Amino acid sequence: MSLFSSLQQANNALQAAQVGLQVTGNNIANVNTPDYLRQRVIYTPAPTQAIGNLRLGLGVRVEAIVQQVDQFLEERLRGSRSDLAKGEAEENTFTQLDALIGELSDTDLSTSLNNFFGSINDILNQPEDLGVRNLTILRGQTLADDISRLYQRVRQVQLDTNDRIRDAAGTINGLLTDIAEVNKKITTMEGGITKSDAVGLRDQRQRKLTELSELIGIRAVEQENGSVSVFAGGEYLVTDGIARQVYADEEPRDGANFVDIKIVDFESPLQTDTGKLAGLVNSRDHILGDFLGQLDNFAKSFAFEFNKVFSSGQGLTGYESIESEHFVSAEQWDDALDQVGLPFTPENGSFQVKLLNRQTGVTETHDIFIQLNGTNEDTSLEDLRAALDDIDGLSATISLEGQLQINADQPNIEFAFADDTSGVLAALGVGTFFTGSSATDLGVNEMVSGDPSKFAASSSGIGKDTDNAVALASFSERALDSFSGTTVTAFYKDLVGGVAQTAAVTKGITEGFRVFKDTLEGQKLGVSGVNLDEEAVRMITFQRQFQASSRMIATLDELLEVLVNL
Repeated sequence: MSLFSSLQQANNALQAAQVGLQVTGNNIANVNTPDYLRQRVIYTPAPTQAIGNLRLGLGVRVEAIVQQVDQFLEERLRGSRSDLAKGEAEENTFTQLDALIGELSDTDLSTSLNNFFGSINDILNQPEDLGVRNLTILRGQTLADDISRLYQRVRQVQLDTNDRIRDAAGTINGLLTDIAEVNKKITTMEGGITKSDAVGLRDQRQRKLTELSELIGIRAVEQENGSVSVFAGGEYLVTDGIARQVYADEEPRDGANFVDIKIVDFESPLQTDTGKLAGLVNSRDHILGDFLGQLDNFAKSFAFEFNKVFSSGQGLTGYESIESEHFVSAEQWDDALDQVGLPFTPENGSFQVKLLNRQTGVTETHDIFIQLNGTNEDTSLEDLRAALDDIDGLSATISLEGQLQINADQPNIEFAFADDTSGVLAALGVGTFFTGSSATDLGVNEMVSGDPSKFAASSSGIGKDTDNAVALASFSERALDSFSGTTVTAFYKDLVGGVAQTAAVTKGITEGFRVFKDTLEGQKLGVSGVNLDEEAVRMITFQRQFQASSRMIATLDELLEVLVNL
């Protein structure tokens, strides 16, 4: 073996030490870089040299620089991040919903309900005081406003969530394109005979995959050429350098344009059960959507059931004229009242019309029968109008808009209604307290708010007693079929309690996902993370290797000088 072979051997060792120091320094520099994967130098013996019968090695050579990564662990970690992102999105939605409901505050809906029914009790103590009746009306308006306000605020959160879903399409497309571009660079750099990883590019791709996994549930499979194929719900989104795009498809639903994320190539929904996107969709459609549906059902049923009791009573004064709130289209005037599309459905029964002659003080009572048995004899709006018009002292017409109009056609005559077992007055919106048929349009009848004496506290005649006020005051504790046999207060309590319970369950599940992710990240740090103590030991090792190799070169240089001078 010549001195030049020894120089080559020392040079190989020197270069190996330099590469080792550079990789170690890169690891130390990226100790706090997210998603950085620790790099490692792969050393192998250099080729041997034949000297006679001897086989002498030429030292060491660097075969490759690779990342320390457990692909199975990375896949599990991406899945845990998707689960956590979904849970955190839902948890955030519940936090906002709980704040809007504000059940522990002084302005919550429960307080408005209690204040409203409490004010009706005050009428029992002071039935002649119009100020007390007016306070009840104001409390009723406050209750209606609180229901509408809560609905609108939750609705706004739902619309904001829908906007975030729409924005997610652009973010997903950007990440898919970036991954495809990095794929092409990696395959180019790693192509050929090299065994080294394109470490910097792989780190970039790792970050993009992490971001994408937090948005949607994905499965990433590395191919032999170094590229990564990305799948979601069985459909590929990235393969080699090709990226499929998604788009936000708007569909009118529940009075708004709700967005679904679809794959452009198939125009089919992007299938993902985890990730932030899945959490936002579930929040919009179920957490917020279901609450809005239940709140709307609460408002509608509450108004109808309360109006059925209220319209069966009489105030301190009667009506001289009245018009129904809800209308029936002209082509349905002769159809059965339970088939004409009213917001509320009347049933078979009857009600009374009480006519008070203010001059004589005499009250006449007339029975109006509502037949709704599914036969050809069922009562229509025209039948009802004719029956009311037949009462001496009243005239009844149907307006061009399809609203029932009732007027006293004699002087000194006032009229009111009583004992409505059919619910037809509440269904048409005649002599009611609340107006509207949903949480968004709930209000107080202007005829009552404009004249507190019209508050129907009596049940036996105009200004006679407070028996109907007793029924109204106890309405909150009355079991109702519209609320599945529960009371108004119990139904709302269950509604709010259901939100609180589901929020607690979601929080617990999310915390479990968080712990699991942290556990996997700890395992990843053990495999791919940078340990400064270990890197410091490697740095000293390579330093000593470099020093020894340099010393060997210096020694060989002296020997060559001696040889030259012979």
